[in-house]
Amino acid sequence: MSDSLTFQALKEKQRAIRSGFPETMGLRVHRAISWIGRAEACEEDEDARFIFLWIASNAAYADEREFQSIPLGERATFREFFGRLTQLDADRRIYKAVWQRFSGPVRLLVENHYVFSPFWQHHNGIEGFDDWQERFDASARAFGQAFQAGDTARVLSFVFDRLYVLRNQLVHGGSTWNGGVNRAQVRDGAAILAFLMPVFVDLMMDNPSGDWGRPFYPVVS
Repeated sequence: MSDSLTFQALKEKQRAIRSGFPETMGLRVHRAISWIGRAEACEEDEDARFIFLWIASNAAYADEREFQSIPLGERATFREFFGRLTQLDADRRIYKAVWQRFSGPVRLLVENHYVFSPFWQHHNGIEGFDDWQERFDASARAFGQAFQAGDTARVLSFVFDRLYVLRNQLVHGGSTWNGGVNRAQVRDGAAILAFLMPVFVDLMMDNPSGDWGRPFYPVVS
C-alpha cells in the first residue's frame, strides 16, 4: 500500500478543482488540509500530531446540527460521516487501511481499557459504571463481529470512539506531554489518523456535491 497522501498533494489537488466546490464544502476541505499540513510539521511530537489531526477531522465532519438541539452527538455524527465515506470509497482505501495496514494497532486500541470511557467514569466515582468491565467485553465482542463481517464504517466507529477518549485525555490535561504511560496509544492513534484523514479529505474532494453539512463557524465578514 502506498504512503499516506501528503499535505502538498492534497493542496495541489484542491487548488486545481476548488472552483467547482460548494462554498461550505470548500471551506471544510480548506481548513482540514491546513491542519493536516500542520500535523506533518510535528515530526516526532506525536501528542501535537494527534491533536492537530483531530482538529482536521473536526474541520472535515463537524456539522452545525451538533451545536443545536438535535441529539446527534459527536459520535453519532462520526458514524454518519464514516458511512458516507465508505460508500464513496470505490478503491477501498479505507478498507485496506483498516484490514491490512493498521489491523494490529486497531485491535490493540480497541482492546485497551485505558481508552474506554466507562472505565474512567467508574474510576472517577461516577455512579452507574460499576459494570464497566462487562461493557468493555461487550464492546470488544461487537467490534470483533464488525471486523469479521468487514463492516468498515462500524469498525471505524469503534476506533474513533477510543480515539475520542484519547483526545479528551490530551486536550483536557489528563496526560503528560510525551509521557510514557500512554505512549503506545498516542503513537498508534496519530499514525491511524495521519493515514486516514488525507484519504477522507481526498474522497470529499472527489465528491464535492455530497451532503457534507455546514460548518458551524463560517467565515463572516
